[in-house]
Amino acid sequence: MTPGDPVTLVAEARSGSRGALARLLTYVESASSQHRATVAVAYASPPPYVLGLTGPPGAGKSTLGDLLIRALLDGAPLGEAVERVAVLCVDPSSPFTGGAILGDRIRMQEHATDERVFIRSMATRGHLGGLSLAVPDAVRVLGAVGFALVIVETVGVGQMEVEIASAADSTVVVTNPGWGDSMQANKAGLLEVADVFVINKADRSGVEETRRDLEQMLDLGRSRPWRPPIVETSATERRGVGDLVAALDGHRRFLGEAALAAARRERTRAALVGVLRALVQAQTLVGSSGAIFEELVDALSENRTDPYRAAETLLSTS
Repeated sequence: MTPGDPVTLVAEARSGSRGALARLLTYVESASSQHRATVAVAYASPPPYVLGLTGPPGAGKSTLGDLLIRALLDGAPLGEAVERVAVLCVDPSSPFTGGAILGDRIRMQEHATDERVFIRSMATRGHLGGLSLAVPDAVRVLGAVGFALVIVETVGVGQMEVEIASAADSTVVVTNPGWGDSMQANKAGLLEVADVFVINKADRSGVEETRRDLEQMLDLGRSRPWRPPIVETSATERRGVGDLVAALDGHRRFLGEAALAAARRERTRAALVGVLRALVQAQTLVGSSGAIFEELVDALSENRTDPYRAAETLLSTS
């Protein structure tokens, strides 16, 4: 083993080195030459329990996450006692640097210096397949170095956020009173990923209307063995977090070992398909600047072929 080698870094991170863990996540996030070796080491360990935290921008997810972390570290159980928590804040990418626009130093401030908590902001950067592949790999790295619980916070409930949140064992969707139109626009994604709904900022008016909208969405949606509970919180008033922990604990116990293993296997299947898709895309794009590619572009422009036949030709020659 050599310094900077993933095996060495994992051992150092298990012993408490935050610098070693940060380097491992950099390997994963930037798709460096050490990316494959890091993933290989990470997948030799069982995965951590993953808690997804998503919802529209401004819903108060980070403040709520701060309180949730405090409650867990203070002894509130989530299936079992929680001693350490890792947080991945999945942010939009800067068009100038490629890095995360919202840095971890302005997120979850209360625990930024807590040795029991590790917080990392992630952006797409150069990762093959983007965030939908980088986040699961980072989660496995965190599990390999000893974090039993990982919180993945995403901004918004678009397709990318739905993909990431659906990789969680339990997902919390945070909304606010008075956001009915936004909720209706995103309800397909909300219903797909939510295991617990939170109406945050419940000290404001419109809570009952928002609860009614959510209940109607659940009534009209497909039948599920687990009906997502609706929890009211006020992060600024530090109210309702105990109810949120109880709801999450209930969901984890509802899953049980067998259902959790089955769900994780399905997510593993989806992850493998995602990696296959990304590798095929990368392999195909290698030939997108060659002579054959340009000849096919000419053929398309001159109506001598169609895009599918051209793509099949590229696949057969790549």
